[in-house]
Amino acid sequence: MITTVTMNAAIDKTYYLPAFPHGKVSRIRQYLAAPGGKGINVAKVAAQLGAMVTASGIVGGMNGEIIKKQLDEMSIAHQFVAVEGESRLCLNIIDEETGSSTELLEPGPVVDNRALDEMEQTMAALARTSKVVCISGSLPAGAPADYYIRLVSAAKKEGAYVILDASGDALRCGLQANPDMIKPNEEEVAALLGTGIRDEQELLRAMEDLLREYRMERVCVSLGGAGSLTVTSQGRYRAVTPPIQVVNTVGCGDSFVAGMAVSLLKQLPAEEGIAMAAAAGTANALSAMAGSVDPDSFRRLLGQVEISRI
Repeated sequence: MITTVTMNAAIDKTYYLPAFPHGKVSRIRQYLAAPGGKGINVAKVAAQLGAMVTASGIVGGMNGEIIKKQLDEMSIAHQFVAVEGESRLCLNIIDEETGSSTELLEPGPVVDNRALDEMEQTMAALARTSKVVCISGSLPAGAPADYYIRLVSAAKKEGAYVILDASGDALRCGLQANPDMIKPNEEEVAALLGTGIRDEQELLRAMEDLLREYRMERVCVSLGGAGSLTVTSQGRYRAVTPPIQVVNTVGCGDSFVAGMAVSLLKQLPAEEGIAMAAAAGTANALSAMAGSVDPDSFRRLLGQVEISRI
């Protein structure tokens, strides 16, 4: 089983407008709404790829109930910790005239020590029956920056393979617990090492430095439309994906993580796992909804991903 953890779960809404004029009333012709947050996106895609998955994390209020109800409708198991306050709404406004995207992100509920302790216990119990645990996204207000140390340590103690997909201080602190895999971007790699990165070779060396320093198994960096780079103890890999007509980029990184998690669940070799991750991330870009991968598109793209050692 795969367990995902979303400490700041959300309802993702996307509004489509023919134009987005400021200071005027705009009537929405089309919108999409779905449970979201990075870990929930991972759970949705992992389920679409046929994996058994349980979504966990923190939810609150009526929005939290809507998140759980929508996951029920998707046949995705869940075990959340309930808190006071409302889970956040994340709005993405698409201007169809310009193609621009404007995101409005609510802060979400404030958590207390009781909720943090319960979350750690819940995740540890789920990790006992999980091969992979994916801890993704930002921390809610009230959680200390080093909270992911507790979650990563608890999951590893239960024998799970831990993927940490966070940023900033949450990632920096979480690395102290030695997750098995991280997926930073190039800027985050540079910030973690306190150095500038001028070219791809320097990026690869920096990824290898992180791998050794924190005793990890994989470090993955997405290059957007140019594919991705992955460093393991066995070598360096480049994934090149086929050109597509991009519909949406939100959730592509989460879909990449989901593809990797499913490959680990299936105990596939590194090259096949990297290909699955790249295909899932690319397939998400074909969908208007974040964390949505059509299985047929995924299989087609999987056959077109090129993996090479570098």
